[in-house]
Amino acid sequence: MPVFTWPWVALLLPLPWLVRRWFRPAAPGQALHLPHAGLQLSATDAAPASVLRQWLLAIAWLCLLLAAMRPQWVGPPQSQQRSGRSMMLAVDLSGSMRTDDMRLAGRQVSRFGAVEAIASDFITRRSGDELGLVLFGSRAFLVTPLTYDLTAVSAQLQGAAVGLAGTETAIGDAIAVSVKRLAALPQQARVLVLLTDGVNNAGSIAPVDAAKAAKAAGVRIYTIGIGADRMTVPDFFGSRTINPSADLDVGMLTSIAEQSGGRFFRATDSAQLADAYRAIDALEPMPQRAPALRPRHELFRWPLLAAALLLALAAWPRRRGTMMEQRA
Repeated sequence: MPVFTWPWVALLLPLPWLVRRWFRPAAPGQALHLPHAGLQLSATDAAPASVLRQWLLAIAWLCLLLAAMRPQWVGPPQSQQRSGRSMMLAVDLSGSMRTDDMRLAGRQVSRFGAVEAIASDFITRRSGDELGLVLFGSRAFLVTPLTYDLTAVSAQLQGAAVGLAGTETAIGDAIAVSVKRLAALPQQARVLVLLTDGVNNAGSIAPVDAAKAAKAAGVRIYTIGIGADRMTVPDFFGSRTINPSADLDVGMLTSIAEQSGGRFFRATDSAQLADAYRAIDALEPMPQRAPALRPRHELFRWPLLAAALLLALAAWPRRRGTMMEQRA
């Protein structure tokens, strides 16, 4: 369906006629000063093409007005792909994320290797959400601002490396950086998914204080504690079993999640980690009926092109006649 964005431009249609009526051409003797009193200008008959030229100029003016009215073709309603939800991912890059106590596809991988693979799949399923990425170790850094470009978020996570932000764990700073970005947006559905394998031992903000700020800003925090609880390591007498996640502060992560209205997940292997992301995906569902949009396609180029061609045709006979007079 064609529509005009600026239909009021049509009020300028009589403008050339008004200009011609108000500013009539001056008589030849008044318009041009002749150096000798005896010289007179003789009137010439109008060329047959002058009427055609006036019609060409009139139609060209009409086309210019049509282009200025900004015609658009409005298509049928289409469902919007954006959900209006803002979600930030905060991933731990401390030194302990190098621990090879996770299994993925039948092989032993590091904690970050499992996170890298499974979180990437979670990101691709959030099409329509506005996602951002915070990486933290001794310090917390905003790597990817909130964006609908999920490919960019996944690429930044794939390009990260353990120890990039330091070897310690600043959980409170990571929450504060994420909440600052989420709270500045008008969206009501604000979510933070925080994944760590340790305890807060760095940074300038306590996790409890950061959780209070998140609750005040309406940010729900889902915390994931990653790391196996049993691991066999070699020693002097052969081998022994240890708990590689002994430093994981489960109580603190649970308190942060419950205080903000979220939930804590424990992931001792890659299967539980995938289950945690699926549970978060279900707790923050995509809206079934997003607001519809009608695509608009600009059409002003066609009347503008027609006006240019008509003006060229109107000027061409005049230039040709002038050249023939000069040759004569």
